[in-house]
Amino acid sequence: MKQLNRTKVTVKIRKAVFRDEWYLCIESYPVFVAGQNKPQRIVESLNRIISTVIWDKKRTARTTETSKTFKPKRDDNGIIMCRSEKDKQACLYADGVRNLRQREYDNADLYSDTETAQAEQKERSQQNFIKYFDIAARKRHANSSESIIVNWKRTYELLKLFAGDTLPFSKIDNRFAEDFRLFLLSAPCGGNKSGTISRNTAATYFSIFKAALKQAFVDGYLTVDLSAKIKGIQEQETRREFLTVEELNTLVATPCEYKDLKRAALFSALTGLRHCDIQKMQWKEIQIDGDQARLNFTQKKTKGVEYTPISPQALELCGEPRNPNQLVFEDLPNPSWISRPLKKWLETAGITKKITFHCFRHTFATLQLSNGTDIYTVSKMLGHTNVKTTQIYAKVVDEKKEKAANAIKLNINKQ
Repeated sequence: MKQLNRTKVTVKIRKAVFRDEWYLCIESYPVFVAGQNKPQRIVESLNRIISTVIWDKKRTARTTETSKTFKPKRDDNGIIMCRSEKDKQACLYADGVRNLRQREYDNADLYSDTETAQAEQKERSQQNFIKYFDIAARKRHANSSESIIVNWKRTYELLKLFAGDTLPFSKIDNRFAEDFRLFLLSAPCGGNKSGTISRNTAATYFSIFKAALKQAFVDGYLTVDLSAKIKGIQEQETRREFLTVEELNTLVATPCEYKDLKRAALFSALTGLRHCDIQKMQWKEIQIDGDQARLNFTQKKTKGVEYTPISPQALELCGEPRNPNQLVFEDLPNPSWISRPLKKWLETAGITKKITFHCFRHTFATLQLSNGTDIYTVSKMLGHTNVKTTQIYAKVVDEKKEKAANAIKLNINKQ
């Protein structure tokens, strides 16, 4: 037989300190709270004051004050009696709240485990997904790279733009997800930029939205894993710009205003490392075993632990060894400041391609595949978690092969 808690709810009064008035409140006891061994006494203020209480001269209160030693008089329904009409209405209101709280405690005792779970799920379904998304982004990516944090923040902003500040979980279904998907395909860029975001950017934002839905399902806010049922936005293949060996050698021979920028860019072309990983690289992460140098570091973007060999030329670009905790490329500019000096260096070298720092990583991948390194090895050296990410470089190499196949032409048709 299920044991009942038998919580009793009563209207009580508390004396004001400096005035001849009494505060109305609700007292519930015993209340059994999770994590507490002993029953709790819950007191809830009603923000109502009375001053014309009728005292029951036959019932002595616990107070030691000589002038106020009696309990308030109550009618047959247990309602505190007062002389003024205003105070009577306040006491009726207090009894209404008491009755409501009593039903809540009584019903809680009668709920089965299933009903309790259903009630809890209903309460979770009314929580605000917009607020949950913001908290999840801060909690999940507190230590992630700047680009990931920016993408989550921008997705949050667009979600608010589409759905407003409040979106209960109960309102999220396949239809809502599809509408948000279509919205992203024509969403504004934001900031000082005009026009709409690119399809690939929309695909990134929608995948973040799906990740949040997945986490909401894991946390119990959604009863169905919507993320598994929703189709993502198909990305458009973009051209990965890269440099040839001849262009790299031209850059080697061309002075650059920032020496660490030049060293880091060429180092990226020889190792495939991202800017963020090069910028935080310390001397203790470089290990030399005989004639072979290796890097032992954690990728900032994927958090994957990498242990990869580097060439003697890459090691030479690091310079003279210093303190183990010292940065190898101390003066490497941040991504937001690197574009102008990089562009100036390329223009001085006579290179007209639209090259960003990340293109040196593309260069590494493309040149490795062009020289016969298998795609799985290249994928590992780049730190990709999925070889499909590396296949885009293979397509660039295939284009080069097609051009090479058509490079030799004979005058066959003239025979």
